[in-house]
Amino acid sequence: MAGSRPGGRRGAPPESSTTQVPTPTPDPGDGGRFVFRTRVLSAADLRRAHTRIAHEIVERNHGPAGLVLVGLHTRGPAIAARIAAAIASFEDVEVPVGSLDVAFYRDDIGRRPVAPAGPTEIPVDVTDRVVVIVDDVLQTGRTARAALDALTELGRPRAVQLAVLVDRGHRELPIRADYVGKNLPTGYAEDVRVRLTDTDGVEDGIELWGPAGDDYADADADDGPGPVGDPPGGDAGDGNGGPR
Repeated sequence: MAGSRPGGRRGAPPESSTTQVPTPTPDPGDGGRFVFRTRVLSAADLRRAHTRIAHEIVERNHGPAGLVLVGLHTRGPAIAARIAAAIASFEDVEVPVGSLDVAFYRDDIGRRPVAPAGPTEIPVDVTDRVVVIVDDVLQTGRTARAALDALTELGRPRAVQLAVLVDRGHRELPIRADYVGKNLPTGYAEDVRVRLTDTDGVEDGIELWGPAGDDYADADADDGPGPVGDPPGGDAGDGNGGPR
């Protein structure tokens, strides 16, 4: 993402913000194991990321014709809808938006309970279309691989592309995103938390959380992958914890 001069154009006042950044205290929802580290993207940043990804998708595919956006549950469908709205704002074309649940296509079935996250609903036949898979965070690549398997049962797309809000690294499969809102180097034990008004009922934003206290130092000292498919903040399709 291109950098910008603090305060915007010369002579302009800095943007005001009412965003309330969480205090660096343990999160009671996870037993206090994680604490807030930093705000990665604000609501305004996310809006700009959606718009930029929309322009990149249209440019790469020489227009919106034949596109379909397919969001991976839980937050992918909401992100896909926002990207489609952005495309409609400058192309005056409604790109079809669908949702995909990959719970039964993951390679860790048997290691954890299968928990369907939502319905699979794609309003058009994907055959001979360019399908853009949309997810919130890309890490191991295992959710993207599962999505490819799921799509093959729905038709034969002309091409499949991947758009994510955050690429945090730590890939375990040879999968690469075509469109990225933010490349975010992270420690393996850190947790990237995506919040969307549509799915979470709170202000949009992306935060980085890390293990509390001594656990953070221990994680930094041994910053490598654990068992295959079990990173602490990976792409399980939920945007917050679990293998992605």
